Amino acid sequence: MDICKTHENASKCSVNTMECFMVLSTQTQKISIATLCGLFGTLCIFENSLVLYLIFSSPGTRKKPSYLFISSLALADILASIIFVCSFVNFHVFNETDVSKEMFLLQLGGVNTSFSASLSSLLLTALDRYISISRPSEYKLLMTRKRAWIALGVLWVTCATIASLPLLGWNCCTLDSTCSELFPFVDDNYVSSWICFIMVLVGCIVYAYTHVLWRAHQHVAYMEKHQVQVGKQNTRMRMDVMLAKTLVMVLTVLVLCWSPVLVLMIYSIFARLSNHLRKVFAFCSTLCLLNSMVNPIIYALRSKELYSSLRMLCSRFRRQLKASEESPEAESTHKSSMIET
Repeated sequence: MDICKTHENASKCSVNTMECFMVLSTQTQKISIATLCGLFGTLCIFENSLVLYLIFSSPGTRKKPSYLFISSLALADILASIIFVCSFVNFHVFNETDVSKEMFLLQLGGVNTSFSASLSSLLLTALDRYISISRPSEYKLLMTRKRAWIALGVLWVTCATIASLPLLGWNCCTLDSTCSELFPFVDDNYVSSWICFIMVLVGCIVYAYTHVLWRAHQHVAYMEKHQVQVGKQNTRMRMDVMLAKTLVMVLTVLVLCWSPVLVLMIYSIFARLSNHLRKVFAFCSTLCLLNSMVNPIIYALRSKELYSSLRMLCSRFRRQLKASEESPEAESTHKSSMIET
């Protein structure tokens, strides 16, 4: 009997059952997945590496708690891109089954850690902006650099601990329980718990940014009603409108990228998934990588300080490039003048 036919048989803890989870059946599907992963992964690594360079190359930005959170976000997205692309393409495109259960769970734990840390860093960024707009007079006292580092330490330890639970024993092989239909060797109850953890993170992010949007809207309405100190108020109004647009982009991208994956994972707990839906899940997983690629554009490059640093870096690069192009011409002119002499 084919081990992929029934859910009970597909849940058996054999390395051979990993073939049941390789749902990409045609070469076109494999090429499409490889192309998406390669494109999103390369851009994600480049963009987030640039953000890290811009933050830590400037003494003014690397000391601010808000930029420490953005740095954590960029680092998590880089790790997510590297681990996810390597393991995902190796599994679904090259159909690599010559890995042990422990190695597979280790790779899955790395992916879960990086994506969870990415969302958790988004949450810290959301809380940072929530405090800055709800309690502006106390912001510097509440959000110190030391507290920011402590929060980041707790964040990464918590995400790594939760992600490593299947490797430490919470898997269907050790517990002899029902395995997930989406991930080999992973217990269904662990998938449910991880979904709850991610949903809490996303819910807190949405709540914090919704509150910030509401406060920004209140401020714009107040300034439109009271026309006093027009110059300063117009500047502040433009800042609030820009903040509102940024936060709308944040929430839209976050929901669009994570909703399909979470919906299919929730559906897999309560019902059987067809091969078509499992293929859809494989393609939707790349949307989480797309979110990591878009994060630096939304969070970092829309920052005035980082954008000015980026412009300075580009202008310096152009000057160096222009100087390198002109130096051979000057050298050849000097040589020709020597020959003529």
